[in-house]
This record gives sequence, C-alpha cells and structure tokens, in this order.
Amino acid sequence: MPRTAETDAAADAAALAASVQAAAADWDRDGELPGSVRTAAARAGLLGVGVPAAHGGRDGTPAELGEVCARLGGVCSALRALVTVQDMVTAALLRWGTPAQRARWLPSLAGGERFAAFAATERDAGTELSAVTTSVTEHGHELEITGSKRWVTFGRTADVFLVLGTADGRPAAVLVEGDRPGVRREPVRGQLGLRAAGVAHLDLDRVRVPRGHLLAPVGLGLSHVVGTALDHGRFTVAWGCVGMAEACLDAAAGHAARRDQAGAVLAEHEVVRALLGRGAVDVAAARELCARAARSRAGRLPEAVADTVVAKYAAAGAAVRVTGGAVQTLGAAGCAPDSLVGRFFRDAKVMELIEGSAHVAELHIADRLLRRHGFNAAAHGARREVRP
Repeated sequence: MPRTAETDAAADAAALAASVQAAAADWDRDGELPGSVRTAAARAGLLGVGVPAAHGGRDGTPAELGEVCARLGGVCSALRALVTVQDMVTAALLRWGTPAQRARWLPSLAGGERFAAFAATERDAGTELSAVTTSVTEHGHELEITGSKRWVTFGRTADVFLVLGTADGRPAAVLVEGDRPGVRREPVRGQLGLRAAGVAHLDLDRVRVPRGHLLAPVGLGLSHVVGTALDHGRFTVAWGCVGMAEACLDAAAGHAARRDQAGAVLAEHEVVRALLGRGAVDVAAARELCARAARSRAGRLPEAVADTVVAKYAAAGAAVRVTGGAVQTLGAAGCAPDSLVGRFFRDAKVMELIEGSAHVAELHIADRLLRRHGFNAAAHGARREVRP
C-alpha cells in the first residue's frame, strides 16, 4: 500500500515518539522540553500538519492531526502540547487572518522557525474569558498592550503569543512577539501536570506592536479568534488523551500478565481483569468519539464543534479513569518517580481542566440536547452553579 500524506504524518509522529520515549520522564522531572526536541518535531513536519501546503504545511486532514497527537500523547503530554498550541494559533490565523497575515506568519509557524503560545487566561478570568482585563489601545499605527496572563503553555520559550485583550470594552486578539520591549516571563515549575511544557505567567507592560498584528476586527477577538483556537485545542487534547489512555492500558495489562504475587499472577484476580475490561471500553469509546469529531470537522458539518466538545470530555474522562486504574494495578511501580502511568495520572487530571473544564462541557452538551426539545437555557435564566 503506498504511503499517503496521512500515513506519513502518523509514521513520523510514531518515529519521533519512539526515539524520545526513554527521555520523557527526565523532561518531566527537569520541567523542560529540550530545544532539540522542539526542533525535531518541527523538522518532522509535525507543527504544520493542518496547515495548507501553500503556506508551508502538510495539508493534512483532522484525522491525521488527531493520530499525530495520539502518538505523541502516548509518550509525552508536553510534546503533544507543543503541537496543540502551534495548531491553535495557526488555526486562528487560517480562519481569521488577512492574506498578508497568513503569508507573514504561517510558513514560519508551520516550519518551526517560530514557536507560538496562546495567552488568554488571567487571574480572574479562567473559564469566563469575557472577564479579561488586558488592555489593547491604539497609538497611531501601533497597538499598546498591558496586562498579565497566567498558565501560558510554552510561555517560557514562545517566539510569538496570541493574546486576548479588550479594546474599548470589546474583545481583541493580537499577535505579540516575545522579544518586544515590555514582555516579561515568569516560569512556573512543579505544577500538577504538563511539567515539561514550559509553562509561564506573562506580564505585558505597555508593549507596542504594529496595528497589523490585530487578528480580526475588534469585537471578534473572543467569539471568533479565541473560539477557533480553543476548538482546535480541544480536538488535539482529546486525541492526546486517547494516546495517554492507550499507553497506560497497555502498561497495566502487561504488568498484570507478568506480575507474580504470592504464587499467583496478578491477572488471575477477577477484580484486576474487570478493571482492565472497563479501561478497554473507555479507550475504545474515546477513540471512536474522537474519530467522529474528525469526520465532522473534515466535512465541515454544523455539529463539528459540538462533536469536538463531546470527544474532549469523553477522552479526558477516560484518561483520568484509565491512568488511575493503571497506577492501582502497578502499585508501588506506578508511584515511582520515572513511572509513565504515574506521570500520565497527573497529566490526565490537567486535561479535564484545560480548553474548557469537564463541568463546563457537561453544561454545553446538556444545553444542546435540551434545545432539541425547545428548552433554551439562556432564555430561561438557567442557573450556572459555580463548582469546584
């Protein structure tokens, strides 16, 4: 069977994943994804899978991008996150950038000459991004940005940030280079998961950029630009969760089949086999829902965004359950400092929170279901309880 662009990307991701698998635990412990690995991902063409060939990308399908994230996610969540944040910014540029903006930014992002980051969250604006206070003001032919962003994935090393702010009270999305005067990065270390993803808090102190760095007209920064970025983020995170869950299920099954305890193989115990059985169903269901989202996105179907929310919710939940079961099965070995299942157990919980928490996803899914029966949650003033 001839290799296609799709199988090539999956094979390239698998080859990179295999080459770095032994080092991933060290990256997690050290809190840094080496620059050489970021460069290797770029050279393998994994940062522009969904970017059209005309802009230096691989012109890949959503299914191809998903499989790339699953392969990388099964080895290192931070490496998968590198693809995620790059895709979030390139997707926003593809959808809302001008021809000049796409020509300027996309080739260098797809080729890895520039690494991107997404800066939206603030201290008092997490799930509710309409509450951001970062200001974007006009100064002739320039824009001035002032504010603070938190939990920026690869914020320590990014060459360009997609920043959400407000201009005259309306949402605005602006591209800000990391070497502009007034940009300050505060590294974050020791967080629960994604420890190698170069997370940083970002301070922007009267940073000036050309007006041409504004992505889409003012007013569309949140609903359109950031909405597109987050949608792509959910899709790639979902597939990364599939990869994590598959890797942990395989590790747990291998340990159960080999581990001899008090004269009995661990897999002889019904409770262990039942746990593995539940995990297998979780993994299969998550993969199928991710594949459905990929088909919807490829067909540009109206339900594509909703299918992506469902896939991310299901895959993140599956990752939490399967990684937890894997740690339980491996016991002390699962708690070791270099344990893959222990590392993914921590990462999986983070996946339930980023790009839309599980609780928010439940509300979106329920609201869509209820609309089929004539109930509009917003029109009825349905309560939005704050849950921890």
